[in-house]
Amino acid sequence: MNTTHVSDTWECGSPYEQYVGRWSRKIAPLFLAWLDQPVGRRWLDVGCGTGALSGAILDHCTPSSLVGVEPSEAFLKVAVQNLAGQASFLAGNAAALPLEGGACDVVVSGLVLNFVPALPAAIVEMMRVTVEGGTIAAYVWDYGDGMEIIKYFWEAAASLDSSAAQLHEGNRFLVCNPAALKAAFEDAGLAEVGTTPLDVIADFADFDEYWQPFLGGQGPAPAYAMSLPEEQRAALRANLKSALPPATGGVISLRARAWAVRGATRSDA
Repeated sequence: MNTTHVSDTWECGSPYEQYVGRWSRKIAPLFLAWLDQPVGRRWLDVGCGTGALSGAILDHCTPSSLVGVEPSEAFLKVAVQNLAGQASFLAGNAAALPLEGGACDVVVSGLVLNFVPALPAAIVEMMRVTVEGGTIAAYVWDYGDGMEIIKYFWEAAASLDSSAAQLHEGNRFLVCNPAALKAAFEDAGLAEVGTTPLDVIADFADFDEYWQPFLGGQGPAPAYAMSLPEEQRAALRANLKSALPPATGGVISLRARAWAVRGATRSDA
């Protein structure tokens, strides 16, 4: 039905916020509570995007300083607008962080690791800017099972178009499970590595509220939806509507699960 390649790239903050950014904002406080860091730490948010995790750090962790690094100019603009004067934001990426060695006590990354082309090198770079005995941690969506917002979409798409299965993030992002995350951190040389699930419920007032973000055109699922001719997109919409769990009191409730991982830089590194 459709074999168009769709990109993982996000270029605008507003479509991202409507699609998954708002659910990331609910995950972030759970992630930070699990990390349980002392106040007064120097934080770095790698791939800070529109500032969901950075905002939660400011609200819950009382950092002595906070730097966000992000490659997307549009995302950086949104982060600066949202958090002006409370944090510093720099252009850069995970493989080349624009900070000195040992500049941070806690380095975190939200919903980014699966998009990093050379993850082992990126983790080593995060270790470079972290003090000895510091903390490096991240979370990613559980695309294969627990991120139901996206899982239902791709299952509905694949039932109409077998080629859509190869675009499903659950089939492409193999690091998005606890075993793979733990292995990536341990292989990089981090100590005391642990993982945990982070679950929130995504409530949609009706099907239209659920469907509308897929028309934003950015990110794999929205880009796929908008690559379809109108008739085929309508068929996908109808198939997806029938596949979702029944609404309770008119509200559609879906699980949004992320997997978190943390590790400590070794004092002898």
